[in-house]
Amino acid sequence: MILAQNAAGPGCLVRALYFCFIGLWLGFFWTGIAWLLLVSILGLPLGLLMLNRIPQVMTLKPVRTEMKVVSQGSVTVVSQGRVAQHPFWLRAIYFVAVGWWFSAFWLSVAWALIGVTLGLGLPLAFWMFDRTPAIVTLDRS
Repeated sequence: MILAQNAAGPGCLVRALYFCFIGLWLGFFWTGIAWLLLVSILGLPLGLLMLNRIPQVMTLKPVRTEMKVVSQGSVTVVSQGRVAQHPFWLRAIYFVAVGWWFSAFWLSVAWALIGVTLGLGLPLAFWMFDRTPAIVTLDRS
């Protein structure tokens, strides 16, 4: 079995310009609205969807897909899809016990890194934004 992660999207220059002119302020409001929706019962699904999309909203990061190539005898099967996730019950328990409040702390630290370091903390903040779906619901991307 061979696994390959594919990610196609805009180039680095386009993503950098997008972040400077649109992604920074849009991401700030997107994060705040998503977290407010997260703590409400009716807005929970939309809030989770929004938090899972923070990397795409801020930097146009493409969604990764996983390609599997499995050979069994004379048959080769190629399939493409999202990365396999943890069981729903485990992700739900984690979200209720840890994910909702720890995500607020995590995102606050990421935004503080950008503000306090005057942008020098961007690489670490981007890494934190990229890991937000895992922090909220153990999402594997």
